[in-house]
Amino acid sequence: MEQQLLRDKTQTPVILEETLKESLAFLANLADRPAGIRTSPSIEDNLAEEGVGSLAALTSFQEQFSAGLSGSPGPRYLGFVTGGSTPAGIAGDWLTSVIDQNVASAGDSSANQVEYQAVNWLKALFGIDQAYAGTFVSGATMSSFTGLAIGRQWVGQQLGVDIGHEGLASVGAISVLSGCAHSSVFKALSMLGMGRACVQRLPLQEGREAVDIGALREALEAQNGRPCIVVANSGTVNSVDFDDLVAIGQLKAEFPFWLHVDAAFGGFAACSPEYAHFMDGINAADSITIDLHKMLNVPYDSAIQLTRHPDLQQAVFQNSGARYLEVNAAEVPFVHLTPENSRRFRALPTWFSLKAYGRAGFRDLVERNVLLAKQLGEWIDRSPQFELLSPVHFNVVCFTLNAPKEELASLITRFLAALTHDGRVFLTPSDWKGTPCIRAAFSNWQTEESDLFIIQQALQEVLSVYQD
Repeated sequence: MEQQLLRDKTQTPVILEETLKESLAFLANLADRPAGIRTSPSIEDNLAEEGVGSLAALTSFQEQFSAGLSGSPGPRYLGFVTGGSTPAGIAGDWLTSVIDQNVASAGDSSANQVEYQAVNWLKALFGIDQAYAGTFVSGATMSSFTGLAIGRQWVGQQLGVDIGHEGLASVGAISVLSGCAHSSVFKALSMLGMGRACVQRLPLQEGREAVDIGALREALEAQNGRPCIVVANSGTVNSVDFDDLVAIGQLKAEFPFWLHVDAAFGGFAACSPEYAHFMDGINAADSITIDLHKMLNVPYDSAIQLTRHPDLQQAVFQNSGARYLEVNAAEVPFVHLTPENSRRFRALPTWFSLKAYGRAGFRDLVERNVLLAKQLGEWIDRSPQFELLSPVHFNVVCFTLNAPKEELASLITRFLAALTHDGRVFLTPSDWKGTPCIRAAFSNWQTEESDLFIIQQALQEVLSVYQD
């Protein structure tokens, strides 16, 4: 064995202890670490012939990169919909690396049963029928990719074609109808060979990001009986608006379409009795996307995909001709159900989190973050410096600067750069119905009212300095 490997093997306890110290130091200072950092550390281009060992590598990492890491797991990182990592999520993720199971085959460990149990608990948490089959994937993009791939297979089945075997050319173009599809849906359609241009963007309801049901009906009628795919939203990216899943589900009795619901983070509305009605009708979906490294606050990368059609899923992702991957088992191996052959044991952090905190823990997390978002929205609505662009439906505040519209894009870019440099809060830009805007997404388990005061103070002070 190479000397550094041998030395690390004998020093494993010390290596893990030092790594623990580094982790605890990071967490202890998380609230004081800049929420976002723009940095360009020097990069070493050449890999040395001889390694330095894990302890020296840890020291080198601390010296070269540690100071440039953002406080993204912390309470005032409001960019994207990032969440953080709860103690249970971290514990599960650490064990995932130590245990190092490849949860692709079946019958060689209990890891698969952990995933089945975690999926069942998630279905119960989100009010989703137990009849759905679910698997873990790396994130919302891959979840939508999987759901839309199964939808593509379903369209082929309706036309008497096995697209997984014969290819997309055997059926031609497939229409995808949506009011406000997320960018990851377009990315998934590009990877699936259906193309971004296959999406027909439908009119939205006045002042909202929810699809106009009448326009959807007209678009379905225009298909003249040809099967298609409808992408509905349970939580849009700017205003967290929700399509009417009950009304869309009722259209399935009249028109042949696959219903994919993107509930990446809006699905967490089901955790609270106050907001669960947003998810009414979810069980009409054929496939569902939910992103767990958002409001479940487990470490990246983790999401689930759910479908009522596991047979079609297997037809798409069947890993044929690899007998060495087959293990005799009662269940279908995950290697035949997801895009990956090798799969990290990413269900374990979710299992730990659900076991540790239960329904009550995530009800509190959701309701607290939504309350803080609404309070920030009220503050912005009263402020002469900002303009609230949409009512706060859930956990995201969509607002802009009080300035001429033609100047907004450049003003927001410079304002957010100044805000990032200040370090107290991190926000991201977007676009609301043609108006450049700013998003504040609350999703972290540690965010409290004291953080909201700091956020408001930072927004006001940075804008005042910036304007001066």
